[in-house]
Amino acid sequence: MKREHLVKPDRIYTVSEITQLVKLELESAFPLLWVEGEVSNFHRHHSGHLYFTLKDEMSQLRTVMFRSEASAVPFELEDGLQVICRGRMNVYEPRGEYQLLVDLVEPKGKGVLQLAFEQLKEKLKKEGLFDSRFKKRLPLLPKKVGLVTSPRGAAIVDILRTLERRFARLHILVYPVRVQGEGAAQEIVEGIDYLGGQTDVDVIVVGRGGGSIEDLWAFNEEQVARAIFRCPIPIISAVGHEIDFTISDFVADIRASTPSVAAEMVIEKEPAFQERIDNLEKRMIHQQKYSLQEETHRVFSLTQHRTFQNFKLRLLNLHQKIDELETSAWNVIRAKGQHIAESKARLSLLEEKMANVLKGILQNLLGIWERLSIQLHDLSPLNILKKGYTLCWRDGGKHLIRRIEEVEEKKELMVSFYKGEFSCVVKDVDRSKLIQTHIVEEKK
Repeated sequence: MKREHLVKPDRIYTVSEITQLVKLELESAFPLLWVEGEVSNFHRHHSGHLYFTLKDEMSQLRTVMFRSEASAVPFELEDGLQVICRGRMNVYEPRGEYQLLVDLVEPKGKGVLQLAFEQLKEKLKKEGLFDSRFKKRLPLLPKKVGLVTSPRGAAIVDILRTLERRFARLHILVYPVRVQGEGAAQEIVEGIDYLGGQTDVDVIVVGRGGGSIEDLWAFNEEQVARAIFRCPIPIISAVGHEIDFTISDFVADIRASTPSVAAEMVIEKEPAFQERIDNLEKRMIHQQKYSLQEETHRVFSLTQHRTFQNFKLRLLNLHQKIDELETSAWNVIRAKGQHIAESKARLSLLEEKMANVLKGILQNLLGIWERLSIQLHDLSPLNILKKGYTLCWRDGGKHLIRRIEEVEEKKELMVSFYKGEFSCVVKDVDRSKLIQTHIVEEKK
């Protein structure tokens, strides 16, 4: 059917029919196209769909990117970003608006991965993941080293050879992972978390050999960066060659330019340790000699002082004086011994008399206590209640009722028995006996 025959001038169309005709014409005219523009009004819906506007100096174009395609975009779209989008034109019938359905987006003038790298680097830097205050120091002499790398790559060969050459007795624990391609980042995270949970691992090397930015991209993933940051064990990042930098390099405790250099950072050569020990021994011996000379000189200086002249003779005199004092002390002790014996005999007699007096007083007090206890028991309110009497309280049990005048109708009272109590409401008050009692008292 020719396009000029799609619309008939003598026919009345509904809004929906017009929209369908426009949709058919527009979508068939633009099946696939590339559009360049600046991102504005960007919005990421919780469903995962992306909604934004492409604009230039003259016009705007509504744009939609559904979740399935949006999840594959490695960088973050944001307002002001110049992009090139591939998609097809579409008419959204409920609003009668045309829009671009995007399936691929690339930044203009800059590679996709480079932009994603810069965006993630800036994000993690603001969060403090690169701060030096979080960097852990490497151990001087590690006993076990963990490796997170490919078991078939050149990196593991370089690392193992270097470690063997430098310190043959080192224990190596390898966690094999893929270092590029889909799923590599997740395996690297699992390796870091596993080795980080081992209490006997002293340092971890994470890395691989060189390659393109696409090959190294697993070490630019956010999940890998966060795994390195939370690892409690020091981590050396050894990714690629000297000119290669990844996000892992910035987060790790130390960055090595190559895997071989990482192995050199792990531990010094064994002869270097022996040389260091020899130097320390020499320094220690020299320090001891110096200290001994200083003390010798100090003692000699003291002996030359006037205070220490004839020191030996003065010591002998002190010993003699101590002997004299010791002899005098023993004489005094023997003289006092007899007096002490007599005093002990008199003291024993006094103690016996005092004990007899105290016993008599105590027995008398016990008798008084028993009599008072019996009287107290007879006068105890509980003992009286036990015979069948009760106590009445008002105001919630705060005041004891002693006279009938204190009782009011329709007031709640509490009645206490020997065991238990209950509440009641006064229905009626009989005051006749109260009046008779007053008359008797007045006659008297």
